[in-house]
Amino acid sequence: MNDVVTVNGEKFKLYLSEEQIRRRVSELATQINNDYRGKTPIFIGILNGSFIFFSDLIREITVDCEVDFFKLSSYGDAKISSGQVKLLKELNCQVTGRDIVLVEDVVDSGLSIDFITKLIRRENPTSVRIVTLLYKKTVAKIDFPLDYVGFEIPPEFVIGYGLDYAQKVRNLRAIYRLDSAAAKH
Repeated sequence: MNDVVTVNGEKFKLYLSEEQIRRRVSELATQINNDYRGKTPIFIGILNGSFIFFSDLIREITVDCEVDFFKLSSYGDAKISSGQVKLLKELNCQVTGRDIVLVEDVVDSGLSIDFITKLIRRENPTSVRIVTLLYKKTVAKIDFPLDYVGFEIPPEFVIGYGLDYAQKVRNLRAIYRLDSAAAKH
């Protein structure tokens, strides 16, 4: 595994290794399995970013469950959110009276998860819980708790493991952060 990758002329340093991620995903799944024993939740992935995390997480889930996806757009090709959330794909399932687990790759500004949570709650589910691999707590503007957090990280631009830079590098097995020292030179 490379310790440094270059994307669009910018250097990114290894931040979370494949093994660190794998171990934490397994721990999150154990918590979720315990919390949903005897229930059949619907896991809803937020595309595109969550697809790798979602896939790894769902393979560790041992309770009966269903899956569905929302697709949103809030970044375009930029490194920071546009501030506008657009719904590009709606659900194919009914959430009324169901236990819902929203699966997000990163909660950054919080705009996307706030948008989805409000949308879901209007449908009167039994419960809504949120799992995110990454949480930028210092910049997130949300007024509700995140139930399962993989890693709390500083407000830095990260790529890999589903997270993109202008739709590239989602396929990296680890997570990398922008090398701010290299960016200043």
